[in-house]
Amino acid sequence: MTSGAGQGTDDATAAVERFLQALQAKGSSVHTIRSYRTALEGYSGWLSSNGYDWRSPSRTELRGFLASLSEGHGRRTVAQRLAALRSFYRYATREQLVPGNPLAALPTPRQPRRLPAVLSVAETERLIDAAGEEGDRAPAGTSRAAMERALVLRDVAIVETAYAAGLRIGELATLTIGAVELRRGEVRVTGKGRKERISLLGHPARAALLAYIEEGRPVLARRATGPEVTDPGVLFLNHRGAALGARGIRWRMERLRVAAGLPEGVSPHTLRHSFATHLLDGGADLRVVQELLGHESLATTQIYTHVSPARLRAAYTASHPRARLESPNGAAGSGSSSDGAPEDRRG
Repeated sequence: MTSGAGQGTDDATAAVERFLQALQAKGSSVHTIRSYRTALEGYSGWLSSNGYDWRSPSRTELRGFLASLSEGHGRRTVAQRLAALRSFYRYATREQLVPGNPLAALPTPRQPRRLPAVLSVAETERLIDAAGEEGDRAPAGTSRAAMERALVLRDVAIVETAYAAGLRIGELATLTIGAVELRRGEVRVTGKGRKERISLLGHPARAALLAYIEEGRPVLARRATGPEVTDPGVLFLNHRGAALGARGIRWRMERLRVAAGLPEGVSPHTLRHSFATHLLDGGADLRVVQELLGHESLATTQIYTHVSPARLRAAYTASHPRARLESPNGAAGSGSSSDGAPEDRRG
């Protein structure tokens, strides 16, 4: 497989570029494309340095690549790189660039199951309260005070919207004014793969958005300077009147996390996890949560059943024929056996 390695590398580079262009045309995010490029360029470089042909690597060669990858990366990264290779070879097979998918029979390394971190309802309310308490340092009536008030209204609207609608940070950053329908309490979201969905807004989120759109956003929009500057149409603006990007949202959320006294690691995505978990705790159907989150597969949504013990307990109590039987002392579910004798708790 060492013959024609130079030509094979050129072919691999062209095939990778075609594959990435196909991903872009399909609507994949820039982060996915960047991740796939990194994985495929590393793979091509390894093949080239060993003189292997990318079109028909053997199982031994592929295992050698995974072994080398495992030396400097964790299992999660290895799995992500392998997923990129699988996707690339499926594309190359469909386009008849390779005779078959060499990764079809290669097992994926088993990943440790990580449950998403979620906030309690009380912690979520503390985060919202922290957003509302920022500012108020400039003298009343000054332009600085108006700016601080606008930023407070914006931050409250961001947290309320993220939690009420379960949005990803990229969806928050690209949300437009026209996508929000306050009268109906709906927000139209463009998610992964450019797929649109409708998510819902409760009364607190609608009130926060109304206050921001009417009072806060105009102040921020006027901060845009220059003869050619126009309103970007994006819902959330920064202090210069430009679109508040994902990095800016993360930075603001970190400040609010500290102000609320919440543990490290709380992020905009934590609100999305909390949204799903709290819905399930409240009795929402799993498929409804799937629709609201924009998950393509129900299996992706099912992870929240593992972080929602209240929902599991409620479902058990409502469904099991003996879960609600009263004990001899009149307390339901106190741990008595069916014949009224105390339950043996040793095993």
